[in-house]
Amino acid sequence: MQLKTISLACMTFAIACSPALAGTFQQTVSGITVTPDTGAAKEIRLELMADNIVHVVKVDQAGKQLTPSLMTVAKPCACRFDVKKTGNAVALTAGRIVATVSLADGQVQFADPKGGVFLKQASESITPVNLEGRQFLAVKQGFNHGTKDAFYGTGQHQNGQMNLNGEDVQLLQHNMDVAVPFVVSDKNYGLLWDNNGISRFGDPRPYGPMERDLKLADADGKAGALTARYYVGGKLALTRRESDIKYQYLKDVAEFWPKELGPLKGLKDVRVVWEGTLTSDKPGRHKMQMYSSDYATLTIDGKKTLDVWRQGWNPWYHNFEVDFTAGKPVRFHLDWKPEGGMIAMTHNDPLPKPERHSLTMSSELAEGLNYYVIRGTSIDNVIGGYRTLTGEQPMMPKWAYGFWQSRQRYETQQQLLDTVAQYRQRGWPLDNIVQDWFYWPENGWGSHDFDKKRFPDPKGMVDAVHKQNARIMISIWGKFYSDTDNYKELAAAGGMWTKNVENGDLDWVGPGYKNSHYDPYTQKARDMYYRQMKTKLVDLGFDAWWMDNTEPDVLSNSRLEDFKKLIGPTVYGPGEVTFNSYSLAHTQGFYDHLKADQPDKRQFILSRSGFAGVQRNAVAVWSGDIVGRWNNLYDQISAGVQMSMSGIPNWTHDIGGYAQETRFQTGELGSAQENRTVDGSKAKPEDIAEWQEMNLRWFQFGAFSPLFRSHGEVVKREIYNLAPEGSPTRESMVWYLKLRYRLMPYIYATASDTHFNSGSIMRGLVMDFPKDEKVKDIRDQYLFGSAMLVAPVYAHGARERSVYLPKGAAWYDYFTGQRHEGGKTITVKAPETQMPLLVKAGAIVPMGPVTQYVDEKPDAPITLKVYTGASGQFSFYEDDGVTEAYRRGEFTRIPLRYDEHTGTLSIGAREGQYKGMVGKRTFRVHFVKPGTSSADTLDTADKEVTYEGKPVTVKL
Repeated sequence: MQLKTISLACMTFAIACSPALAGTFQQTVSGITVTPDTGAAKEIRLELMADNIVHVVKVDQAGKQLTPSLMTVAKPCACRFDVKKTGNAVALTAGRIVATVSLADGQVQFADPKGGVFLKQASESITPVNLEGRQFLAVKQGFNHGTKDAFYGTGQHQNGQMNLNGEDVQLLQHNMDVAVPFVVSDKNYGLLWDNNGISRFGDPRPYGPMERDLKLADADGKAGALTARYYVGGKLALTRRESDIKYQYLKDVAEFWPKELGPLKGLKDVRVVWEGTLTSDKPGRHKMQMYSSDYATLTIDGKKTLDVWRQGWNPWYHNFEVDFTAGKPVRFHLDWKPEGGMIAMTHNDPLPKPERHSLTMSSELAEGLNYYVIRGTSIDNVIGGYRTLTGEQPMMPKWAYGFWQSRQRYETQQQLLDTVAQYRQRGWPLDNIVQDWFYWPENGWGSHDFDKKRFPDPKGMVDAVHKQNARIMISIWGKFYSDTDNYKELAAAGGMWTKNVENGDLDWVGPGYKNSHYDPYTQKARDMYYRQMKTKLVDLGFDAWWMDNTEPDVLSNSRLEDFKKLIGPTVYGPGEVTFNSYSLAHTQGFYDHLKADQPDKRQFILSRSGFAGVQRNAVAVWSGDIVGRWNNLYDQISAGVQMSMSGIPNWTHDIGGYAQETRFQTGELGSAQENRTVDGSKAKPEDIAEWQEMNLRWFQFGAFSPLFRSHGEVVKREIYNLAPEGSPTRESMVWYLKLRYRLMPYIYATASDTHFNSGSIMRGLVMDFPKDEKVKDIRDQYLFGSAMLVAPVYAHGARERSVYLPKGAAWYDYFTGQRHEGGKTITVKAPETQMPLLVKAGAIVPMGPVTQYVDEKPDAPITLKVYTGASGQFSFYEDDGVTEAYRRGEFTRIPLRYDEHTGTLSIGAREGQYKGMVGKRTFRVHFVKPGTSSADTLDTADKEVTYEGKPVTVKL
């Protein structure tokens, strides 16, 4: 069917005029195709992926077909739908969503079946881009200008952001930053932006140097530059005017660093101070970023704005905002203490207010506008739509939710085995030990060989770990030294990116070696990568796979234009076409081969990067090489919540931060045991105390993260190395470690929801309390499952903190038992050994005994903590924990319901069965009332019942 309208005036009065503009549309098997009369897009295609999901494609040429998606696996549905033309628009109506397209200009909007518009196009651009002789497009689509809707997702970022309305997020993979182009709103809709290249949420304009937009003046008021003073050895060595601060990449340092001072790396005790003023003709709130490593302190108009540190080789952005009055100078002072690191300052002028508060996505390179709109009934339901499109989350092995002990690195197999033995001898729970990088010979990166002197019997090492009822994960990379046989084989087959080797750039190991990464975008290369690893690693029996450097960071701190050439070409074109999707292709290839080799084994992959769809590959993501600083601990809270709200529920972080300041790098054994730093200076007692306090606070947070994992470099991360015997720090770490294992029945049941119900473990408060406006931008609290409210402590010396209690529930303080009504902020005591933790009234929290590993005592009694004061329910889930039998329906659920009115806990009939299940078990019921400390009653029970699968009730 093809329709076209003509001006009524011309038809009725037969006057001399041309037909009015009115586009055409064609109904298709799964939707409609529209050819508008005007607008950036020449053709708009809508297709239904589900009765609540619409796929939108807008192209600059009629009939243009896009490259098949890497991120989505869903096919158009066979849903019932109607197409109706009304006025100058055509509407596609399905069960739970209505998409309308203007025939005049191609603008789209989306509504619920009752006509409530939730997403309305407000801006659009499609601009031709020529890249290496191929035609691409730069694209932008903006919705809901001026909206007050809250937005979440976009992956994992290190800027403490929660509600993204009014924020800018660059989607560009980095060591510590994970791009997932999915956004979900508090109004229960979401948008998946199907683009593999560098993209942006918010302002589509790249941030640029200050001199692009601002007027600079030096310390004496002379226009055109800032005053830069360079100090070496505590003495002023050079003063000069600089038109900007631009040491962002290694080449920048080499090019712009004052030649008269000599190379930065050869200098000691260096300090650079920039002073002057910034002026704008555009009033309003300007967004700025400081990209830095090493120590940096920024002061604006006399107010300290940033005081940060990062390891020298791993700089990143720190967001801040400056309010400008037109023509009025703002005082600027930046103090930087480099030890070989980098620094730069970037800026953007304000957007018009309506556009600033919108859902706007853009990409620098595309074949067309390509996105999916999801309408849900809750945020979880919208995330379910994301997983419908990109793939379900498999069940992770149960042991993955136990404790992971890791460090950079165990240098020998004996060190690794001794660590497992230490935990077992001390009776401390442990499920997983990790062998990080460099177990290979120095010149053998990518050989997949073990250094025989340090690891004489890798198979024996794996077997010895298993005999101690633990699991072992090993680090594997997409990186290869050019002299290895594996590199040569891959390169000969076209499976290596060779530009980095051709350039002659060396890595940091020993004398430095030529290297690059393999290209995972062809089946041939993925097959070869796995085959090369199979006999050397896979067949040894490792339980989990740490796929490191999956951004991939081929050459650290390269200029972006240079870096793009190192990660391509691929079958899809130049490197920037697939800039963000390496981790998806890389993990997909490995996961598919593992599944073929080990069809009934649950897999576990830990990846430093992620992308839309990566969850389908049994991937957990960690937050990269973060640093051991309090502000970085704070950043991890929102980073983890946003990752969960991006549809990727299994997330973790390096407890204590990967890298530390020199003042914390005390001795071979760690801060607790040595009194000298690695540079030979005497350690300060206050630094040792701060390091231990920060690790304890981070450990407390880690115990209530989806995955609980200690890792980092230089300072050893085992509990017995971090804190002295008998110290409150050690005792608290062990207490939280044991609490994690007591909570395993609750944690594993919550984890089951990630597969069966598109759930999340680490939950933004807005997910469960969407009607409470006060929760929508809380950045330092979250829900652990549906029952527990977690408020980490992230300030040195803090012994209390304010906690907002969401409205609509009452809350129990875990340590005191005090009951609080929701909808208010309270001050919670937080002695060093306690992190504020609250439990929702009506919650039912199943707990087990302390075990050495997750399934040590499968038939142990289960204590059901019932928090009285409201009715509630919970689904107690069990399966074998290690096989794929759950996919075949082999699992059990026991419904638990508490009725506050009658004071009755109902333990319902068991649903399902699985091989090895415990048919008869003991439930111990504890009704928690106001004034009862949960921490002091871990083994308390009011009543005990024997359960054999039939319903049982327990009265208060």
